[in-house]
Amino acid sequence: MSDVSYVPQGFHTITPHLVIKGAAGAMDFYQRAFGAEEICRFMMPDGKMVMHGLMKIGDSMLMLGDELPDAMAICPGWVSPETNKATTVGLNLYVEDVDAVYQQAVDSGCEPTSPPMDAFWGDRHGLVRDPYGHYWGISTHKADLTEEEIKKGAEEWIAQAASA
Repeated sequence: MSDVSYVPQGFHTITPHLVIKGAAGAMDFYQRAFGAEEICRFMMPDGKMVMHGLMKIGDSMLMLGDELPDAMAICPGWVSPETNKATTVGLNLYVEDVDAVYQQAVDSGCEPTSPPMDAFWGDRHGLVRDPYGHYWGISTHKADLTEEEIKKGAEEWIAQAASA
């Protein structure tokens, strides 16, 4: 039996890994927009693309890298939202002050998608799209609600949205 943990120190059991066209710029951007800390950046031999980047935001790790040609990619077919013209990934960032971080993200270049609001599930929550095509929910947890309270709030929200 090994003394090495099956989860590396500082990680959680799930770690997002984003494929980005322009990963070096994204790493710099995430530092400005979300206060990310760069842990490492391994470049391709030509120095033009990030083979693997690792950042820490709050207490969570985020892996990212550039699209690589299929012949070089560990996971052939991984493409960025820019190439795919869509993304199937949304990230949610819990912060102490959603309004301040939302504004910081927008001021840094994120597209405001939904301004912060008091959401039916107990969070104050806003949504932005970063310049690399990924959506970031930014949230501050405000209330611990029961499943019944959340269900009732969701039903009211859906009814209100349908009548708008």
